[in-house]
Amino acid sequence: MYRRFGKRLADLLLVSLAMPVAAPVMGLVALVVRLRLGSPVFFRQLRPGHGDRPFRLLKFRTMTDARDAAGELLSDAERLTSLGQFLRSTSLDELPELLNVLKGEMSLVGPRPLLMEYLDRYTPEQRRRHEVKPGITGWAQVNGRNALTWQRRFAHDVWYVDHLSFWVDVKILLLTVGTTLKREGISQSGHVTMEKFMGSEIAARESPRKRD
Repeated sequence: MYRRFGKRLADLLLVSLAMPVAAPVMGLVALVVRLRLGSPVFFRQLRPGHGDRPFRLLKFRTMTDARDAAGELLSDAERLTSLGQFLRSTSLDELPELLNVLKGEMSLVGPRPLLMEYLDRYTPEQRRRHEVKPGITGWAQVNGRNALTWQRRFAHDVWYVDHLSFWVDVKILLLTVGTTLKREGISQSGHVTMEKFMGSEIAARESPRKRD
């Protein structure tokens, strides 16, 4: 009952209660981003949602459009600004995703929406993360966030799919507050967020073989 109906009602109720506080903060962040980074203020990108259906994720912009002499975008690390680092570390860049929740494309709690290009790289077990709506926060985010390996992250996502309940969602939301305040697991060592997921089978082929 909660999975089919209650979760959506809980999302709408909590977002409605949060909006009087979140809306002014979003307005202030939008103004600062506009003054510091220019236009556009928002970052929009297609991501796979429930059942692999694509939707347009909405976040605050955290990078410049700086390019090299050949006109190619510089690396993420070179384009990420100090303002962007702050927004990411405090998760303020993700506030616009509340609009995705209101539209029914996301939930407050669920596996984080990743890149469309990853869809063909999942194992059947890893792809089960799309059996529920993606979330602003999730079980993986309160158990290591971006510091996790891809394998551990997907294992946490599938665990959530199998154990989704009202009390699990409440626990994750409460743990998210502490994780955000501590700014834990923002990125992997040597990466702005995480290294790209190339697929479990490819990673296994590229890793050194164990000797007998």
